[in-house]
Amino acid sequence: MKIGIFDSGLGGLTILKQIVHTLPQYDYIYLGDNARVPYGGRSSEIIYEFTRQAVEFLFTQNCQLVILACNSATANALRRLQQEYLPRHYSQHRILGIIKPTIEYLVENNISKVGIIGTYATVESGAYQREIYKVLPQAQVNQWSCPLLVPLIEENESDSPAATLILKEYLRPLKTTKPQTLLLACTHYGLIKERIKKLASKKIAVIDQGLLVALKLKQYLQQHPEIDHKLSRQKKRIYYVTDLNPRFKKIAKMFISGSLAITKVSL
Repeated sequence: MKIGIFDSGLGGLTILKQIVHTLPQYDYIYLGDNARVPYGGRSSEIIYEFTRQAVEFLFTQNCQLVILACNSATANALRRLQQEYLPRHYSQHRILGIIKPTIEYLVENNISKVGIIGTYATVESGAYQREIYKVLPQAQVNQWSCPLLVPLIEENESDSPAATLILKEYLRPLKTTKPQTLLLACTHYGLIKERIKKLASKKIAVIDQGLLVALKLKQYLQQHPEIDHKLSRQKKRIYYVTDLNPRFKKIAKMFISGSLAITKVSL
């Protein structure tokens, strides 16, 4: 059985790249729902339904474990999927998100003053603040949404002059909040991490979630041999999208070495 990686678009490739680098022996299936990206401006109910459809597809493709490599999906759908969907339909399967590994990183590194940028859905869910305050009640957390970044990245326009102006405006709150760390709480943002670092203060550490998630997945599999033993190890990589377009292929090649075969599917 395989490990499934799901994202609303191509941002999850930043997660997949780090997971494959850390755990190259396993078989992976990537699913990008780029026909319906971005998820960030949608209601919680719609995000849940889209995510459920994606998880259902990956389970039918023989995935034992699915990683929601999307903050909007993790914040708005993960808990319900784990508590309601899995027990009724796939009790032996598992779904993991990317918020918990990120919170654990903050705790392990004693980071208590945090800035968070993400989609509207992720920020409005309050998931990050809620989980941070559970373990770091004295933390200072400031978060704000950056709704235009995902469309710009998906359209391969993140290097345009307009994108630079928009990004500068989105990062303006850093001057007053002055966090220790800026968390990129959208996997798409990892694609422009270096640009964000250049615009942010040198005193602010900018972190994306790829390596954090990969290391925590490795730890999870070590702690759950009953899951690990079910996973196939033939180093196969399969890629699915809901809209096959040249932009996805072009950007995907930045993260995927070797030949790239992408199949379009309907959810």
